Amino acid sequence: MRVTTTIPQHDLRQVPETVRAIEAKGYDGVNTLENRHDPFMPLGVAAVNSERLQLATGIAIAFARSPMAVANIGWDLQAASNGRFVLGIGSQVKGHNERRFSAPWTPPAPRLREYAQALRAIWNNWKTGEALNFEGAHYRFTLMTPNFTPEPIDCPAPPITVAAVGPAMMKVAGEEYDGARLHPFCSRKYLEKIVVPRLENAMANVGRKRENFEISGGGFIATGANDEAVAKMIEWVRMRIGFYGSTRAYWPVLEQHGLEELGQKLNHMSKTNQWDKMTAEVDDDLVHLFTAVGRHDEIAGAVEKRFGGISDSISDSASSELRGGMPPDVLQDIQRIPTKFKSFAS
Repeated sequence: MRVTTTIPQHDLRQVPETVRAIEAKGYDGVNTLENRHDPFMPLGVAAVNSERLQLATGIAIAFARSPMAVANIGWDLQAASNGRFVLGIGSQVKGHNERRFSAPWTPPAPRLREYAQALRAIWNNWKTGEALNFEGAHYRFTLMTPNFTPEPIDCPAPPITVAAVGPAMMKVAGEEYDGARLHPFCSRKYLEKIVVPRLENAMANVGRKRENFEISGGGFIATGANDEAVAKMIEWVRMRIGFYGSTRAYWPVLEQHGLEELGQKLNHMSKTNQWDKMTAEVDDDLVHLFTAVGRHDEIAGAVEKRFGGISDSISDSASSELRGGMPPDVLQDIQRIPTKFKSFAS
């Protein structure tokens, strides 16, 4: 199993030292988020200050950017890292697209299917010189002149992964993308009963192999050197569960456990500005439903129980402000957990 973590995004001057330390500890990769800061810029700094780490956006908001703009920056990051960049994109929800990014909203699954196809068409043009002639329902790319064609790179174009929550996006992920980035608001039961069958059925539809498809995430991790540190992380996770549980898009997870009423209650509390009271609705049993919990000397076993046989990659950090810090021996214990994913197809 691969283990990743986050890097600073608020101050690019901190990235070189941090990414070298992460690499020295033995992490497999780093992820950036699109919350308060741009997810691509820190990876450019990380690319030229590391040698081995995989560098991934987890995730970048797709519809706020043209596929051409994303193709450009993905190509440049792949070149700078000598083939270590993985593009992770997602749709975000309607309100954020329309009101935060001023981006038009349409059903996201068909559009994200086309987004991946457009990216590959652009990269194929740059890689082979074959004419760019992509025309879809949402995107059209038919012009590329030498003046705007990037220099060739000696590695494949970046793999593309996508955030998948609902059934439509899981189908698109399995059929069109190189991996699925699962939301941490998942239980083991939801992964087993809903996520894995849908992804595997989608891959089977197009003859894709599970060994070339990476499943990332699917839960929280609460760990630390001692019980006090673990307890602090549990409270942070408790707050996030309350926040996510209030969102209708995540209620299918609650339904697997007969917790529909809790979702409705949290939703009502969010609409009446009771954010400070929502955490109290999340009891310890619910925390453990979503989370691998344990001190550093316990966490490898907890991770295997919670994610083993399903997730190929986990992150010990769900926030760039709250980065993980697993010791090398703990990382090695988790990395020994078998996974189905072997490598991305070229």
